[in-house]
Order: sequence, then C-alpha cells, then structure tokens
Amino acid sequence: MKKIFCSIVLVFCFFSVGHAQKVFVTEYENQAAVKVFAVDYENQADLLVYKVNYENQAGKNNGKWFFTKYENQAKKKLYFVRYENQAELKIYFVEYENQAGWKNKSKQHLLY
Repeated sequence: MKKIFCSIVLVFCFFSVGHAQKVFVTEYENQAAVKVFAVDYENQADLLVYKVNYENQAGKNNGKWFFTKYENQAKKKLYFVRYENQAELKIYFVEYENQAGWKNKSKQHLLY
C-alpha cells in the first residue's frame, strides 16, 4: 500500500509547475527527517502542497514541492505515515499553484 501511494505521488509530480522544495519519499521511517500524513480535507492540513514538474523550480519553503528520484538530490527526506496521529506534518495536495502555502506556520521549521 505504501509503495503504491508513493508511486502515485511520484507520478503526479510530473503534472505541475512553480517554485518548490526538493523532497524525497523514503521507504522506511527511520530514514526520513519528517513524518508526513496526507489528509483528506484542506482544513485539516498544516501545509497545502502543490507538486511541480521541474527540479530547477525548487528552492523555497512555500508548499511547492518537487519529488526527486534519488535521495541525494533532495533537501528534505519525508516518510508518509499510515495514521494521522503518527505525523509531524499534515499536508493536503492542491490542484493550483496559487493555493500552496502554510496554514500552520508553527510547523514551518520542519522543512528548513
């Protein structure tokens, strides 16, 4: 299930545009810097995430993410947890670039 979700996330990352942060999704929790959970509703999220197409659009901590193919290309390593209460950061994937951004700025430090 986790591998399927990660694959879906990586596929969707190729259909977006903007300035982003380079992230890599790890297979194991102990390899990640931040534990993340993708919520079902925007109002549950700490961060609204927009997936971009190109690595060169990466850079800012503003919710615009580029998912790298290799761990050493990423600024942050993430692990998607199974349950919401296991997460340090709750995200919601948005459709449009202008929707991306922090809803809970107290969690911003997790991605610096």
